[in-house]
Amino acid sequence: MLPRIDAFHRLAPPGPKLCKICGAVAPLAGTVDFNKSCLEFQGSFLPRRGIAIDYNRCPACGFLFTAAFDGWSKQDFLETIYNDDYALVDPEYRDFRPNANAKFLSNLFAEQKGELTVLDYGGGNGALARLLGDAGFASGDTYDPLVAAFSTLPAKRYSLVCSFETLEHTPDPRTTIREMSDLLADPGLIIFSTLLQPADFESKGLSWWYAGPRNGHVSLFSRKALETVWRKQGLRFGSFDHVMHVAFRQIPPFARHLFPAQ
Repeated sequence: MLPRIDAFHRLAPPGPKLCKICGAVAPLAGTVDFNKSCLEFQGSFLPRRGIAIDYNRCPACGFLFTAAFDGWSKQDFLETIYNDDYALVDPEYRDFRPNANAKFLSNLFAEQKGELTVLDYGGGNGALARLLGDAGFASGDTYDPLVAAFSTLPAKRYSLVCSFETLEHTPDPRTTIREMSDLLADPGLIIFSTLLQPADFESKGLSWWYAGPRNGHVSLFSRKALETVWRKQGLRFGSFDHVMHVAFRQIPPFARHLFPAQ
């Protein structure tokens, strides 16, 4: 499916941008073709589109981002990125990832899940929330602004907010993280995944496989950037590893086993 021409007419102009996390001036880090996808590291390449997508990187917090799609509408994203061809660049999003994440959360909270209300923020087709309900969690809801059935922001708060492979897709990370924070009960836990920039990013640059505009990867975080943006919402930030992370105001009783040293 070819992107609509008028969507690309709304690409942001090149040049330095203000960091979306800390506000510092972020110079141009490099440019890639729109069709660069996250499957290129597996040897799978899409034909080049000849449409340049600029990424900027903040020297203060390390946040890497493209402002190219900041002026896009929901419909632009649905027709240009999250269209029928999206499965070609992210074949795991429909079934594999929801099943894997349901097993992960079920194992993580095996003894507590019956008391946990869960929101899957950015949950796409709603599969993970359904699986969590089937697995014995107290409830499972989905919010995703790009999916009509789940596009209404919930009016209640949840003991557990999960968000897997979502933050890299948001062109407005501070608003997204504020929404997630506002949906969290007190006490409660946010558990989310997004890949941190590698230690050798300076040498890799935009050849890093995770910088894939065709996948909709528009916001790519350093650890400092994540610490900064969660702190602005009054939450503490921590990581299991370079992919899986947590945020919380205070450690809730149901998650105390995850923090044995605290």
